[in-house]
Amino acid sequence: MAAHDDITIDPGLAELYKDLHRHPELGFQEHRTAGIVGERLDGLGFAVTTGVGRTGVVATLRNGPGPTALLRADMDALPVREETGLDYASTVTATDEHGKTVSVDHACGHDLHTTCLLGAAEALATARDRWSGTLLLAFQPAEELGAGAQAMVDDGLYERFPRPDVVLGQHVAPLPAGKIAGHAGASYAGSDSLRVRLVGKGAHGSMPEASVDPVVMAAETVLRLQTIVSREIPSTATGVLTVGSIHAGDAANVIPGEAELQLNIRSYDTGVRQRILGAVSASCGAWR
Repeated sequence: MAAHDDITIDPGLAELYKDLHRHPELGFQEHRTAGIVGERLDGLGFAVTTGVGRTGVVATLRNGPGPTALLRADMDALPVREETGLDYASTVTATDEHGKTVSVDHACGHDLHTTCLLGAAEALATARDRWSGTLLLAFQPAEELGAGAQAMVDDGLYERFPRPDVVLGQHVAPLPAGKIAGHAGASYAGSDSLRVRLVGKGAHGSMPEASVDPVVMAAETVLRLQTIVSREIPSTATGVLTVGSIHAGDAANVIPGEAELQLNIRSYDTGVRQRILGAVSASCGAWR
């Protein structure tokens, strides 16, 4: 153990991070990661409960009277192929929730989030003479699916475990090492993910007149959606609308019967969010 600025840091955390990065897991599939988390926390004296919200981990450390603080990290990775060339790069593939085989990568930093929280847990567990209260750790599954937090709450996070007085989350950012950044107000946007199914009429590629082409519908819809933020949201507001996936058909000479878009919306204000969602509904509903 090495001490820096009165904080005890385990040098083995770097190797733990690399190990987690080499072995990413998709949402609700974080069995290996949860096992590592549970084993390390058990060794530090935490009361550990696994399987919360399917694959989440909750750990409790009571240290006398005082408030309850919940520290949270997420554990899941993204269906992305890693091309960093690092010697600890992921080569993992897995089956996603739609039955598709995908590459898996910790492209959003959840491996580092998990490592950081385990490091904080160790530092706090070994310095109990310097604080008093209850420490509650939540290692959340399926953040990328937008379902893991609710799954933990539905599984009794606030009934089965001490109710926290404060909840502290974290996210990595391109800051100098050893620095923590924060400011008043929202730091990260709310997120909505949508699937848009465009139903047309399939035909042979040589007979487009017999079809209602969902590929053309999808192309026009994408362009229409991209004007929502630029033309319907005030210039003083903040919003992002991304079409991250578009899929239709499987052959070059066949017009498919339907197409699917996957959208992601980011916003800081409930009014802006509702305005974007309403505009998306109007844009996509125009095809009905």
